Amino acid sequence: MRVEGTPTPLNPIVRDEAYRIVTEALRNAIRHATAGRIEVEIRYDEHQLRLRIGDNGTGIDPAILDRDHKPGHWGLRGMRERAKLVGGTLEVWSQVDIGTEIELSIPAASVYAMTRAARWSVFSRFGRS
Repeated sequence: MRVEGTPTPLNPIVRDEAYRIVTEALRNAIRHATAGRIEVEIRYDEHQLRLRIGDNGTGIDPAILDRDHKPGHWGLRGMRERAKLVGGTLEVWSQVDIGTEIELSIPAASVYAMTRAARWSVFSRFGRS
């Protein structure tokens, strides 16, 4: 695990969604990838929070990546939906028998602890008033 930048307090709602995304990525790497190594990187910078999970496992079948899910499984699709919900993006790179890398990027305005007005903007995305 590697942390870059100065750890900054996170908006609790966005933090929880990011936690769920990272947990799902780690769970997939452990359960499905048969990885010998898993790397986690957290990068705090002034423009965004970037979380990266990479492994040297079996990779994801390109057909699954194209469909964004394996029939009966919703991990990738769910991670993308959570990322979008908090104003972020989720990128997935994978090669069979080489490994997978998943990167979550969330803009600073959404993720770092904020003013009351900024929190209101994030809450409105969750359908709360």
